[in-house]
Amino acid sequence: MKEDRMIDQTPSPDEILSLAFQLADVAAEQTLKWFRAPALVTQNKWSEGFDPVTEADKAAESAMRALLKVRRPEDSIIGEELHNTTGTSGLSWVLDPIDGTRGYVSGTPTWGTLIALNDGQEPIFGLIDQPYTGERFVGGFGMAFMERHGVKTPLATRRKRYLSQATIFTTFPEVGSPLEAEAFHTVAEQCQLTRYGMDCYAYALLAAGQIDLVIEAGLQAYDIQAPIALVQAAGGVVSDWRGGNPMNGGRCICAATPELHAAALDILREVPLG
Repeated sequence: MKEDRMIDQTPSPDEILSLAFQLADVAAEQTLKWFRAPALVTQNKWSEGFDPVTEADKAAESAMRALLKVRRPEDSIIGEELHNTTGTSGLSWVLDPIDGTRGYVSGTPTWGTLIALNDGQEPIFGLIDQPYTGERFVGGFGMAFMERHGVKTPLATRRKRYLSQATIFTTFPEVGSPLEAEAFHTVAEQCQLTRYGMDCYAYALLAAGQIDLVIEAGLQAYDIQAPIALVQAAGGVVSDWRGGNPMNGGRCICAATPELHAAALDILREVPLG
C-alpha cells in the first residue's frame, strides 16, 4: 500500500506541464502588473552592491506557492524570495519568480520566470517564461518547444562545433571572482561573438538554436535548474566548470554541442579557481 501511495503522488508529464503553465500564468499576472510601472518599489538585498528585489518578485513567488499548496501540497518548494518548504513526495518545485531583476527594473524584456521540477536526483522539467514577449520555453519528458500565442515551435540547439564559430553569452562582464572572469574571457577570446546581460533569456536562446554557449558563475539552484532541463531537452550539454553537475548552483557551462562543451571545458579546467 505504501508503494501505491507513492505512485499516486507522482504526476504524469501532462499534469506537470499543465501545472507549470498555470504557475507561469499566475506569476505573469504579478510581474506584468509591475513591469515598467513608475510605482514599482525596489529594495536592495546586498549591502556591498546592488542586488534588487521588488514587490513583483515577492508577489509572483507567493502566487506560485499558493497554487502549489492547493495542487501539490506533498511536494517541496525551493524559491528565491521565501523560505523553502519540505514535502513528502520526493519531488521539489524550484522557483525563481523574476530571474534578471536588474533587467526587470531597467525595463528590458530579458528577465523571466523560472520553474523546474526536481525528482530528488536532477531537474526533470524546466520552463522559462518571458510573459512580456509572450514566449514560453519548455523542456522535459521528451519535449522541447517554445509556445507563443498558442503556437508551438520545436526547440533544438544548433550544431556549431568550433569555438571560432560560436556566440557566447554571460550575464555580467565581470562574471564572478577575478579568476572566474579570467577563465570566461579566455574562452570568449576564441569565440566569434561575445554578448552580455540576458540572464535566463540566454539559456532560452541557446535552446532555440540562436546562440552556442552560456558560461556563468555565482549561481543559485533556482537560477539554473530550469535552464538545465530546457537546454538538455533541446540537445545541449550542461555541466559545471569541472564537468560535474551544476544543479545546486555555482559555476555552469551550457553548450549547444558536445564538441563546443569539450573545447570550452578544456580551457576552463586550465584556470586555477581556488
